[in-house]
Amino acid sequence: MIGRQLSLAGLLRGFHRAHPGTELDVVTLFDSDTAIAAVRDGAIDATFRAVTMPGRQLPRGVEATSVFDEPLHLFTGPGHEFANASALTPAQLAGRRIWMPGNMPRTEWAAYYDELAAAFGIVIDSVGPDFGIEPLLDTIAGSTTLGTFVSEQTPLVWPTGHDLRRIPIRDPTPLYPHSLIWRPDNPHPSLAALRRHLASAYPDRPGSGIWIPGWSHPLQPPEPGCTTGGRPPS
Repeated sequence: MIGRQLSLAGLLRGFHRAHPGTELDVVTLFDSDTAIAAVRDGAIDATFRAVTMPGRQLPRGVEATSVFDEPLHLFTGPGHEFANASALTPAQLAGRRIWMPGNMPRTEWAAYYDELAAAFGIVIDSVGPDFGIEPLLDTIAGSTTLGTFVSEQTPLVWPTGHDLRRIPIRDPTPLYPHSLIWRPDNPHPSLAALRRHLASAYPDRPGSGIWIPGWSHPLQPPEPGCTTGGRPPS
């Protein structure tokens, strides 16, 4: 996983509740290439990533399955112009500054937000330094012009006095596409159980009313043990 404080941690907790006897070792790997190489080499059994980034393909012997499409919210302080909105469209954010100092070059999330910005004229400001989520929330809370994006199920806690707002984005709804990446020749029985659990919970991607980057495709979940299918189109 990229981090334990992201929504994907909730997916793993749900799996562990359904399979309490499974020994689960959660490892954080920031870099996508490092994580996918670790799957390929057998150092880890699986990783959650957004695939495929522009100009990149999965290595041979590695498969991917869509498991979670997460809607985005705008996150603002109480003085922001959109603070009292019940919902927003991406078009309403054209020209607005979205501060995301954690968007590092050549990461899958930076590629996602770059394409979102290009599609709707949004200004993504990644100027740092990135001191983590708490200083980001402090700055957003006190600003009338800065907002940031968070995913719908990202767990966040902030001081009551911050009065921060999470505003859904619709028409279309930007979805951040999460996939599970694994090796089909990995015989670990808990990996097959994890794939079955995630496949049964995935509602399938809606056919309309959403936005995803052009390099993301819905990857059909093959049956555990299948060695074909599930690769992102090249």
